Amino acid sequence: MENQKPEYIEIRKSGIHNNGAFATKDIQKGTEVIEYVGEKISKKESEKRADEVLEKSKKDKDHGAVYIFELNKKFDIDGNVPWNHAKNINHSCNPNCEAENEDGKRIWIVALRDIKKGEEITYNYGYDIDNYEDHPCKCGSENCVGYIVDKDEWSKLKKLPAKKG
Repeated sequence: MENQKPEYIEIRKSGIHNNGAFATKDIQKGTEVIEYVGEKISKKESEKRADEVLEKSKKDKDHGAVYIFELNKKFDIDGNVPWNHAKNINHSCNPNCEAENEDGKRIWIVALRDIKKGEEITYNYGYDIDNYEDHPCKCGSENCVGYIVDKDEWSKLKKLPAKKG
């Protein structure tokens, strides 16, 4: 599994952010595009790793990518491993995929609509509104709200005053 070539995506430079995942062929709505894989870790270890990355990002803007996905009540997946091609999928406020948790055992990136060959694969990262200003969005979609925030939080976001830096 570690060096398996993904069936539906290739990684290359993205107009959204750094590298992105792009469709290597047409993908039908409902297709499991790629599994989000990594190291299965405890919630305590997950918090520790996320805090370490966030601290590094305050000193160095090139650091800051937290690749941790909630798996279930006990465990998370840390996708910051070389064989996790899904970690290159960028956020979008108008995504063509979504992350689906399969019974607390696996995470799949699933197509929300038909996707054309060459199109960048995206999903909404689903961040809560806490510390939203730490997560500016660069997706460029027409409905971009400016921050990487779950769609369910957008109405709350519009009511918040922008903080002055």
